[in-house]
Amino acid sequence: MSAYLDHAATTPVLPQAAQAVADELGRFGNPSSLHASGRAARRRVEESRELIAASLGARPSEVVLTAGGTEADNLAVKGLYWARRAGDRRRRRVLVSAVEHHAVLDPAAWLAEAQGAEMETLPVDPWGRVDAEAVEEAIRRDPASVAFVSVMWANNEVGTLQPIGDIAARTRRYGVPLHVDAAQAVGQVPVDVGSCGADAVTVSAHKFGGPTGVGALVASPDLDLVPVLHGGGQEREVRSGTLHVAAIAGFAVAVDVAVAEQPERRRRMTALRGDLVARVLAAVPQARLNGDPDPDGRLPGNAHLSFPGCEADALLMLLDAAGVECSTGSACSAGIPELSHVLLAMGLDEEMAASSLRFSLGYPSTAADVDALVGVLPDAVARARAAGRLSLRGA
Repeated sequence: MSAYLDHAATTPVLPQAAQAVADELGRFGNPSSLHASGRAARRRVEESRELIAASLGARPSEVVLTAGGTEADNLAVKGLYWARRAGDRRRRRVLVSAVEHHAVLDPAAWLAEAQGAEMETLPVDPWGRVDAEAVEEAIRRDPASVAFVSVMWANNEVGTLQPIGDIAARTRRYGVPLHVDAAQAVGQVPVDVGSCGADAVTVSAHKFGGPTGVGALVASPDLDLVPVLHGGGQEREVRSGTLHVAAIAGFAVAVDVAVAEQPERRRRMTALRGDLVARVLAAVPQARLNGDPDPDGRLPGNAHLSFPGCEADALLMLLDAAGVECSTGSACSAGIPELSHVLLAMGLDEEMAASSLRFSLGYPSTAADVDALVGVLPDAVARARAAGRLSLRGA
């Protein structure tokens, strides 16, 4: 029996989305061209944009199509900083939560290293949640110096949901733009861009059943953004590049389905996740659940656990050999031998952080996936611990 428990990294393409991509690949035409084929392609792009916007509670004019979540995050972080700094040279402070995805943290750090920014990380509690009051305190110290704030909707490692509405109310009080990375949230919890209060929101299609390589930054046309990519001036001159019509069509279908099915997906995944956590803790009593223990305070598909005495990489490979696929954290950092910055920011010690795995469910997940994990986990943990003890003796 095998199980795929890494849907936070990527989830299978929905059949409807795959069909939309296949249909579009049978056509041709550059949507920037003025002839009939180009106009037809442009029409399909704009129809997709309208569907994406409607699904997310936004206006079509707010949807800036990108090649994925990382590009959208970079456009928000760099574009906001450059634009705000150009308007007022005092705006150097970049406030980002300590548990952001590297697609936010790394460009923010680069701005500090190369562009004169002052990067400040906002602390989190032991569950990985940002305190909205701490955000306001950081802004209040010198509001005129803040370029923007970036706090993710839901953490990609431990699944903790952030108080976006409360944070947005405080940033707006001081006229500071708020960027929110919602890549993990769409399709699992309600995401309404129009009412959440954020100024820019990142979305990534392959997290909810769309194709890889396409996403969007949903941002008001009134929000000043300096482009990261320059060229043909596509996407209201904010993101140049020929649009991938087929991927955009798949994105639109996937987000429409994901949002429509979100309440049922949430109900089903919450139940599956609860069963997974309970059975893992019963099978491995020393295991510890990370993130908010309240099911309503975290993504329904996320179960992040530490297994003391195990090296996470060794345990992952043992589970993989037994047919269970999971992750040590963000797939975008896979293969890099570093402890999770998220877990360290939450206060876990290095040993606990090094023994942690993420099991993430998606729309195709079933009880059989949980059965498969629980069936092989105790033996894998025992073998990983034995390997660790042998390694210590050898040292």
